Order: sequence, then C-alpha cells, then structure tokens
Amino acid sequence: MIKKMFHTFAFCCLCCFQLVGVFANEVKSVLVMKGKSVTLNIPVTEKQDITMIMWTFGTNKSLVAKTGRELRNISIYDGPDGRFRDRLKLDNQTGSLTITNTTITDSGLYEVTIKRSSKKTTYTFNVTVYARLPVPNITRDCSSSSSSSSSNCSLLCSVVNMGHVSLSWYKENSLLSSISVSDLSISLSLPLEVLNQDNTTYSCVVNNPINNQTQHLNITERCHTCEDCVFCCHISEVVSRLIISALVGLAAVLIVVYDITSRKVEEERS
Repeated sequence: MIKKMFHTFAFCCLCCFQLVGVFANEVKSVLVMKGKSVTLNIPVTEKQDITMIMWTFGTNKSLVAKTGRELRNISIYDGPDGRFRDRLKLDNQTGSLTITNTTITDSGLYEVTIKRSSKKTTYTFNVTVYARLPVPNITRDCSSSSSSSSSNCSLLCSVVNMGHVSLSWYKENSLLSSISVSDLSISLSLPLEVLNQDNTTYSCVVNNPINNQTQHLNITERCHTCEDCVFCCHISEVVSRLIISALVGLAAVLIVVYDITSRKVEEERS
C-alpha cells in the first residue's frame, strides 16, 4: 500500500514538473511595429538566489545581454553584425530585455536562461517586427482587354516593397478578393473589374497582424478619364488621330514640293 502511494506521489510530481517545464520553455510570440520599443518580460520574483541571467538572439544564439548574481554587473553586447548597438537595455530589477527603435532585422528568436543555485529555467520569445504600411495605390489597368470598353473598367491595387502583408478588395463590407505574401520586400498587385456606372463603394486594404491602410475607389476619377493612361482612349479615337497626323504630314510634304517646283519655274523664266 505504501509502495503504491509512493508511486502515485512520484507520478504527480513528475506531471507537475512537466507542466512547469512546458510553461517555461514555450515560445511566446511578440509583435511590434518598426521603430517602436518592445520589452521581453520574464517572471523573476526572487533575485537573491539568481547566479546568472543570459539573453541570446537568433538560431546561432549570439549573446546580447548578461548579468551576474542578484542582477548586478550588467553586460550588453551589440549582437551579430552590431545590429543592436546602443539599442538594448536590461532591467536590473527583473532581468527583462528591452529593444528600442526596432528594425526589421530584429525579428527572430530571443532566449533567456535564468540560472539559480538549484535549477535553470529557459524562456523563448519569437519577435516579429512589421514595417509601417503605406496607403495602397489604385490605378487603371491599361494592359487589360477591357480597358477600351465603354462599359467596363479594369483596375489594379498595388503596394511595393512589402512583406508579411495581405492585399484585399472590398465591395462595401464584403471581401471580393485577397492575396498574401510572407516574403520580405516584394510588390503586390490585385486586379478588379467594375462597371463605369457602378455607384457601389469599393476599397482596397493592405494589412498585417498589427496595422492596416485603406484606399477608397473613386470610379468617376479612375475610369472616366485617360489622364494616367495613353492607351485608355477608344480605338476609333486613336485611329482618327493617326489619320489626322498622316494628312498633316502629307500636306507639309506637298507644300515643300510645290515651293521647290515654283522656284525652278521662276528661274527658267528669268
């Protein structure tokens, strides 16, 4: 009976230990806007028995900050390629790490190891830094076959040099189409075809997990003028312009020929 109770107690202790271990070693996701500061907080309640706190960055675990017994003698390092120069702060009360003026290259895994006299605990943070989003640009798609149609209008909504974003067209509050990209620094374009007489509200939205920007579509401005596209005019108008240009050129040639012929006749008479 005693042996069975001992086994049960040991099993419970093992379960509790595993739960604590999972909690301590879970990867916490942290999102931050480029240029802002972010603090990676760790649960330090008693610092008297701490022998070391060490922060590393990246898969290579480059040392970026370290402190000794009772959070004294703090050391800060520039990190790989010196990317963290003068931008890291270690709290001497909690051991938490703060990154100021964040950049895209600050994204990655941050791991902190807390050593005590009797145990060692590790916490991991997955930090993602997002760039500030621009307002998407809406232009008429002159390459589309419907660009010359009198009733339809083809449009493109675009953003440039963006990563980890989604680009979407909305009709009123309903999603029409969407495209996403997870790469860095890539250009996105999403087409839309509407009727010239459509009075519905359309909008193009670019967003990431912490921000979004919206551009509303003015159909009258984008679809009823040819200011931003040479090829948006009707085919008949283009042909008419070509014929007029040809006639003007022919008339100029005839005038020159007539002038030369007239001078020769005058010379022969004289």
